[in-house]
Amino acid sequence: MQARTSLSKQSEGRTFTEAARRTQIVDAAIEVIADQGYRNASFAKIAKQAGLSSTGMISYHFRGKGDLMREVVEHVMGVAMDFVVAELAPVQGHRERLRAYFAANLALTEQYPKHMRAISNIGVNAGQDDPHLYGLIDQLEAGADVQVERIRDGQRAGVFRDFDPVVMVMAIRSAMDAAIGRAGADPSFDSAACARELADLFDRATRKEA
Repeated sequence: MQARTSLSKQSEGRTFTEAARRTQIVDAAIEVIADQGYRNASFAKIAKQAGLSSTGMISYHFRGKGDLMREVVEHVMGVAMDFVVAELAPVQGHRERLRAYFAANLALTEQYPKHMRAISNIGVNAGQDDPHLYGLIDQLEAGADVQVERIRDGQRAGVFRDFDPVVMVMAIRSAMDAAIGRAGADPSFDSAACARELADLFDRATRKEA
């Protein structure tokens, strides 16, 4: 898959060749991080994966590893958002959308396994003071805020019982992170079955009994 969401915005003002080269480098970085880990994602390995003659081509387009990692994060998170939003778009109802959230996110791991392994590896291995991580934290927090508001909407509608939406979203995201991690590490992992189990679990945890 070709990098698109964040890169299309950042490519404005660049030549077609420059934009295509940046896309090539970001795609290669995702491959290297997914297969060899964040700590091992050197410019030399990324250049080799991209089929570039030297690391100088990366340095020409990016101001160091941090700049490249930030663009990787923006791209992967954009791909994930587009996919999940499209999956949830036709789903109506608070309970139904909550259940579909798990199926959509685990389907994402099957559709874009290397993207998800790469973003997970960055999140786990980049230090808290590492600027490479800042964009990821910001985007995850923004996503959590949206989920909290959707839970509150369900409570106001009388669909969900009374509980702290922030705590519930923390539990949902922790369960999803664990499932996505397992899916990336275990080829035999049944993502669809896991999605159904999580949907049942959190449906029971959130719904307001008649």
